Amino acid sequence: MIIYFASNNEYKSKELLDIINPELPEAMEIRPLKMKIEEIQSSDAEKIIWDKAVKAFSKVRRPLFVGHTGLYIEHFGNLPGGLTQIVWESLQADKFCEFFGRTGNTAAVARTIVGYCDGRSIKTFEGEVRGRIAGEPRGDRSFQWDCVFIPEGYDKTFAELGDFKYEISSRRLALQALVKHLKEVKYEGFN
Repeated sequence: MIIYFASNNEYKSKELLDIINPELPEAMEIRPLKMKIEEIQSSDAEKIIWDKAVKAFSKVRRPLFVGHTGLYIEHFGNLPGGLTQIVWESLQADKFCEFFGRTGNTAAVARTIVGYCDGRSIKTFEGEVRGRIAGEPRGDRSFQWDCVFIPEGYDKTFAELGDFKYEISSRRLALQALVKHLKEVKYEGFN
């Protein structure tokens, strides 16, 4: 069974394959599908996921999933949340830390929602990691806000943790929930 991952972000596709491939049964294959999906603007990530899944499925007409990851900063009413990408693109690393990482209360949650659409329904799966926003960016800045988020129990940002990040990321948790669901669903030729 082939399931597509619709995303325009090559870093997400690489991370996804590194995380999910070891978890999959032999009868299943995940294929990245480079696709730009115009996201609705909402602080509600669940609405964003549903909209992305519907748009992607209407083009591909094959089982697929989409993802959305955001930072929810407690001191700011859990913003930017679903709007993380827009805020990040506007502020970038240094200003993001200046604005969110030097408030005294830097508690944050990295939350990933994965939406799976098989043409009959959309199911969502969530993973989250508690942490905090760093006072200044640290590590490689090429993968969005990884250089500013420090997961709980660690003193390094996701960017500084390198590939170990894959072991503890919110994306891993959401993808594990998706894989568990797929293993439970009975598809022809798939146990």
